[in-house]
Amino acid sequence: MPEFDTIDDLPADSRVLVRLDLNSPIEDGSPQDNRRFERHAETVRELAAAGHRVVLMAHQGRPGRDDFTSLAGHAAILADHVGRDVAFVADTYGDEALEAIDALDAGEVLLLENTRMCEDELPEESPEEKAETEFVRTLAPRFDAYVNDAYSAAHRKHASLVGFPLALPAYAGRVMETEYEANTAIATREFEGPVTMVVGGTKATDVIGVMDALDDRVDRFLLGGVAGELFLRAAGHPVGRDVGEMDLFDEQWERNRELIESVLDERGDAIHLASDLAYEGPDGERAEVAVDDIDQKETGFLDVGAATVDDYRPLIRESDGVFVKGALGVFEDERFADGTVGVLEAIAETDCFSVVGGGDTSRAIEMYGLSGDDFSHVSIAGGAYIRALTGEPLPAVEVLEAAAERQ
Repeated sequence: MPEFDTIDDLPADSRVLVRLDLNSPIEDGSPQDNRRFERHAETVRELAAAGHRVVLMAHQGRPGRDDFTSLAGHAAILADHVGRDVAFVADTYGDEALEAIDALDAGEVLLLENTRMCEDELPEESPEEKAETEFVRTLAPRFDAYVNDAYSAAHRKHASLVGFPLALPAYAGRVMETEYEANTAIATREFEGPVTMVVGGTKATDVIGVMDALDDRVDRFLLGGVAGELFLRAAGHPVGRDVGEMDLFDEQWERNRELIESVLDERGDAIHLASDLAYEGPDGERAEVAVDDIDQKETGFLDVGAATVDDYRPLIRESDGVFVKGALGVFEDERFADGTVGVLEAIAETDCFSVVGGGDTSRAIEMYGLSGDDFSHVSIAGGAYIRALTGEPLPAVEVLEAAAERQ
């Protein structure tokens, strides 16, 4: 169990500064509703209902990128989920923000402007350095407590994540609490039967690191996506290569070849590779080919095939724990969702402890009408999930634990 204090421990009638992660896809200048709003709304609703004065911080995009925008639109979406007004101020720690903070009444909620519009926020520095920034030193005295609910950003050393817990009593929100518990379960929970990990996605480096780190905790790995093709290449098949203008495989192969080959050599019996792959046929429809029948890669493979899903299903059904990191295909295109959805359906039907990690993969649950209730936990974290699985420290969690020792 986590060794930090939670909002259950908050003194009554507090003025609380709450860090959320509302980072969202931006379309035509507007943020799109997603699971993060729904999940964080639980923490905000609970704090407001308890009569606290609730001030929210969050980020959106990075300076210089198209999705770097104001949080004005986020406030309206969050208000719908919370079920009460969420005021917005286009300022983070200037006079306008401070006046709005001071004017709050019990149960009221205020969202400050994008933290990444502050110079002090972004550089990765130690918590001690972040605690001394003008951002933290100006805002902290206005509050009784700090609440971090942004588990999905917990791997970052930004001021809003690691600076405030040194300046204020600090607590975990509901998302931080549940994400931490579920995502560390692979290392802390005892399983009576086999533990299976489904690994895919486009970032093979992350996946291979997880496989290497979890060598003694996972009984078998079911592969797809870019990582799956690279392992097929290591096994001697003519796939896992870039074709045309593709730029996904060759560079990752060069960077990870030795580790892939050593993992395959040492854990070959635990690693299950696709027996067939799907691609776009000449008529634009989904077509499938057995891996053993591929003489040369001439087109991009966009999913695992039906035979692979049939191979993976029984392995999932006899598992006591199943963890998912990454999709097995380009599920955003309905033609190539069969692998990802087929495996998720098998997990949903199995009586096991299951965690679906990574924002992208969890989106497939919503897109294809599956119920999040059929999984033990659907994580909204990406990078932090990877770190939790590999046992790497999460700076924002470490400062919460240190704060609990001081309190």
